[in-house]
Amino acid sequence: MSSHSHSRLRRSQAIWLSRRMWQRRLVFFSGALAVGLISIAFATMARQSEAVFDRVLAISPWLALAISPIGFALSAWLCRTYFPGAQGSGIPQAIAARHFRDSRRRQALLSLKLTAGKVLLTCVGLGCGASIGREGPTVQVGASLMLQVARWGGMGRERGLILAGSAAGIAAAFNTPLAGIVFAIEEMGRAFELRTSGLVLSAVILSGLASLAIIGDYSYFGVTQAELHGFRDWAMVVVAGVGGGALGSLFSSLVLIGGTTFRRLIAPAPTFRAIMIAAACGLVVAITGLLSHGATYGTGYEQARAAVEGTGVTWYFAPLKLIATLASTLSGIPGGIFAPSLAVGAGLGGALTLAFGGSVGALAVLGMAGYFAGVVQAPITAFVIIIEMTSNHTMVIPVMISAILGYGTSRLINPEALYHTMAHAFIEDLRARAPKVEPAPEAAG
Repeated sequence: MSSHSHSRLRRSQAIWLSRRMWQRRLVFFSGALAVGLISIAFATMARQSEAVFDRVLAISPWLALAISPIGFALSAWLCRTYFPGAQGSGIPQAIAARHFRDSRRRQALLSLKLTAGKVLLTCVGLGCGASIGREGPTVQVGASLMLQVARWGGMGRERGLILAGSAAGIAAAFNTPLAGIVFAIEEMGRAFELRTSGLVLSAVILSGLASLAIIGDYSYFGVTQAELHGFRDWAMVVVAGVGGGALGSLFSSLVLIGGTTFRRLIAPAPTFRAIMIAAACGLVVAITGLLSHGATYGTGYEQARAAVEGTGVTWYFAPLKLIATLASTLSGIPGGIFAPSLAVGAGLGGALTLAFGGSVGALAVLGMAGYFAGVVQAPITAFVIIIEMTSNHTMVIPVMISAILGYGTSRLINPEALYHTMAHAFIEDLRARAPKVEPAPEAAG
């Protein structure tokens, strides 16, 4: 062996035996496991919050007319007063944080304080009937935890660890490891490098192992063996994709237009007007809940699962759920749109079945793919997450086609990607408050 090879071997051994390197790895491993454990605890708290609201409605469904507006107002006040930066999904904050070099600006978007606020206030929202999910908030939680890990361990590479934490959050929230990886590439990063892939894969694996160890393997929306038969069923792939994409684009456009309008409205008296708008949105959610006999409250998980499994379809669920989700999103309270969007898509597929016939389960899955891809404009994430969540590999090609059609239709109507446009608003806000801080160039590291 040459002296050069000996020298290279000694350097490699020194790296692998380095105490500092193993300290950093242990801190990273602990952080990734923590993302999985906190995601499980978050899911448990969210389910309990929804159960509490269900028990209140069992006394009288009309109580929602008081509870939802008051709960929304309280959540908006707490968010603005104690947890600024915790509003909304949390995915735009994680995207925006990756743009900045300055750690103080990142701290304004991702921190342990915001992690606590995000979990608490999302549960408050679910406890008063908001049409929100925990999956988007779990992205901000995961990114915040991994950013803190980077600082505790002196690891550097903060942007890569934010990406890894975001992927681990999605993977643990849905029990979809592949979707977590694809989400990091397609939606969070929009660019990817080999040196970042190891962080993402490791974080997804470790958070997934924590989830598997505690709650085992499961399909988020149950299991369906639905498949397509004949020309009519395949024609529904186009209808679900194009229709879902158009409806998803309408939702994202209304969110962006409404968000801009509301920011202008509240500017003269931010806290008071924000609370009033949140209360009004809570009232809209309560009214849609009454009209839908309670179906539009919460994540929509039960309704989507029923549609995927071929039961419990109504024509009015999808439009009312869309309205409830839009009101919840525009209210400014913490909460995500992943699960509610999948529920709207499943409802759309169910409505198409009532109109044209066919398999309820198959069209529910196709509707989910088309609508979700239309909302987030991330077709690969939509396709992978839905196939993983339903464990139906016979629908791989149809779901892929529906997702691509939904994405293409949405882009034709509204070329602005929802999460990245919302992230830009956070970036501009932070730059306005600290003009000397410039965003870092887009990169994956």
